[in-house]
Amino acid sequence: MNWPRMLCTNHLLLFVSLQVLSLGADVLPEYKLQAPRIHKWTILHYSPFKAVWDWLILLLVIYTAIFTPYSAAFLLNDQEEVKRMDCGYSCNPLTVVDLIVDIMFIIDILINFRTTYVNSNDEVVSHPGRIAVHYFKGWFLIDMVAAIPFDLLIFRSGSEETTTLIGLLKTARLLRLVRVARKLDRYSEYGAAVLFLLMCTFALIAHWLACIWYAIGNVERSSSFPRIGWLDSLGEQLGKQYNDTDPASGPSIQDKYVTALYFTFSSLTSVGFGNVSPNTNSEKIFSICVMLIGSLMYASIFGNVSAIIQRLYSGTARYHTQMLRVREFIRFHQIPNPLRQRLEEYFQHAWSYTNGIDMNAVRNLIFSMFFKFSYS
Repeated sequence: MNWPRMLCTNHLLLFVSLQVLSLGADVLPEYKLQAPRIHKWTILHYSPFKAVWDWLILLLVIYTAIFTPYSAAFLLNDQEEVKRMDCGYSCNPLTVVDLIVDIMFIIDILINFRTTYVNSNDEVVSHPGRIAVHYFKGWFLIDMVAAIPFDLLIFRSGSEETTTLIGLLKTARLLRLVRVARKLDRYSEYGAAVLFLLMCTFALIAHWLACIWYAIGNVERSSSFPRIGWLDSLGEQLGKQYNDTDPASGPSIQDKYVTALYFTFSSLTSVGFGNVSPNTNSEKIFSICVMLIGSLMYASIFGNVSAIIQRLYSGTARYHTQMLRVREFIRFHQIPNPLRQRLEEYFQHAWSYTNGIDMNAVRNLIFSMFFKFSYS
């Protein structure tokens, strides 16, 4: 056994492994390997603080995507507006949270004005003026519209049209989802992550459609006669009929939201079950749109689920294929049972140790990387 050669090989493998784990010159961008000269009070876009801040803003955007349509459809009504005019913004905890989210989005805009970026020449730009110009040409408009506190600007106006306008303007916060979608592209290589994101996207779209479905039913109920909309039908089914003299009558918010979400899920995944059905023309038109959206989502989302699951289990499929080849080799050469069992056990042990990786190919790749590092 050539011990010096083995030691040299081991040192070589260790060196290359450390280079890869430390993300060397060919793994990290060149600007991350150099100490950038930045202006005072400027934040590096790849610094730990910026990474934590981006995740915090991501969580706030997810919260906005869920609660803003719900608040605009279910919570903004005449009674809510009167109650808020009496005691201010301390009545509803969600309103306080919305104010905090608005403040965080404004702070995020200020941070983006002081965050470096990489230009087309792979150079870190830290000059405040150039950063501002780059941000103005990019995401500033979307971030600014999403950060405007519309409910504060139109506070105490006290009209039904203003309340509806607040709900519509607050949905402008959903524009920040465009930035989130771009940041989540980095997880597209992970099958489990893509599957989880697809299911979350489906649930989020169903949630938005449920809010629109309730808003249509609420408008139809207050403007049409006789009242045959799905909200009146729900009230009769639950034994909670609406009474015009009592504003608090009818099904609860929980009943209305769960029923609306059930309708959108059943319409997106099938043609519905008929126990929650559209009755007015507006509700029927919206149901047709939901069915069209559901067919498109089947093609774009659920059509990829089988491919993702197949990719997740590709390793298991390769294992069974290789095991079948080993057994065919044993059967062709008529290997006796003791040796046959040892061969199968060896294959199983080698597969569990290497997880099906071709070690010779990896070794050749590492040697080529080492020579590239040493001669560059």
